[in-house]
Amino acid sequence: MASVRPFKAIRPTRDKANLIASRSYLSYSDETLKEKLEHNPFTFLHIINPDYKDEVKLKGVEKFNAVKEKFNKFQEAGFLITEPSESFYVYQQIHEHHTFEGIIGATAVDDYLNGNIKKHEHTLTAREEMFKSYLDITGFNAEPVLLCHQENTDITAIIQKYKETRAEYEFATTNKAVHKLWLVNNTDDINTIINAFATINDLYIADGHHRSASSALLAKESSKNNSKHFMSFLIDENQLNIINFNRLVKYTNGLTSYELLKEIEKSFTLVKKGGIAFTPKAKNEIGMYFFGNWYSLIIKEDKLVNDCVSKLDPAILSNNILKPILGIKDEKTDTNIVFEAGNTPLSTLANKIDDGEFEIAFILKPIPISALKEVADNNRFMPPKSTYIEPKLRSGLTIYSLD
Repeated sequence: MASVRPFKAIRPTRDKANLIASRSYLSYSDETLKEKLEHNPFTFLHIINPDYKDEVKLKGVEKFNAVKEKFNKFQEAGFLITEPSESFYVYQQIHEHHTFEGIIGATAVDDYLNGNIKKHEHTLTAREEMFKSYLDITGFNAEPVLLCHQENTDITAIIQKYKETRAEYEFATTNKAVHKLWLVNNTDDINTIINAFATINDLYIADGHHRSASSALLAKESSKNNSKHFMSFLIDENQLNIINFNRLVKYTNGLTSYELLKEIEKSFTLVKKGGIAFTPKAKNEIGMYFFGNWYSLIIKEDKLVNDCVSKLDPAILSNNILKPILGIKDEKTDTNIVFEAGNTPLSTLANKIDDGEFEIAFILKPIPISALKEVADNNRFMPPKSTYIEPKLRSGLTIYSLD
């Protein structure tokens, strides 16, 4: 059973929600980040980058203390307010082709530690420790972990009930998304949500593996009650939009075009598709753009390893082409490979090949939620950059206090 509880969010005043909430700072280019910081005095990015005007940037503990100081100044200025009572928050994000809606609440760290919250990605120890220190010093978490769960009619009914009322926040962002947030502070509705999640056995991390792991580390060391939970956005698994990551390779490991294709044909049925952009659709099929032509690659049956990880397209590509043929042993560190989210047009990828920036493009299919859950249920991990999962959440819309 999942333990989810309400919390007193620190959040923007209604008139400043659209100005404060931001994408993750890592998603901005240096130029765009500078523009945001110089032209929006309210953006949450000021809290995350308190030293942006300094020539010498702060690091480690010094940086985290400066973040906390800037956060306190936002509260003192009245830009951020603290919820008077513990509440859940219904959040909706509307895009042209997708609508995401769910509950923002506090999820128990114990559920992560005992395996009721399941993961499908490796985490890096150094990054876990860094973010744990960040949480401990700043005393807040400003971006929910994205958790998905099986469909639940009681949760759906609560969300629908609040959607029929005026939202506390409603604003649009430059990516043409509309964001809405409702407060759930009615005792009966709060209990309905708590009891509904108590009937759900497993939650799955869709995005936020390092944040979850860091929260678990902090909980083991901290005596503060709030550290026993972490902020999460809980969403019906059927709403997730799982996008593929494609691969661009810079060099062919010394092979000529003829030699490369012959090596690939040892493990794949290779069909030339010509110059028209090709998207793979068949089972175990991968697309490839090389030397001005598109190809279909379908792994041969005798080369297929049928366990929950090895049968995934990223693993098929890695185990049969990237490692043995192109010499890419570690996709996380090898500079010969670059990952492109699947919403990048295939024409853009082809142009990068034609212009000589890269030699080969490999096109993968999105991994279904059933495959992600199978990997997590078996305590296994996806290959690097297997999924790009939406929605991507805003920082600073609801903030979870650890103090």
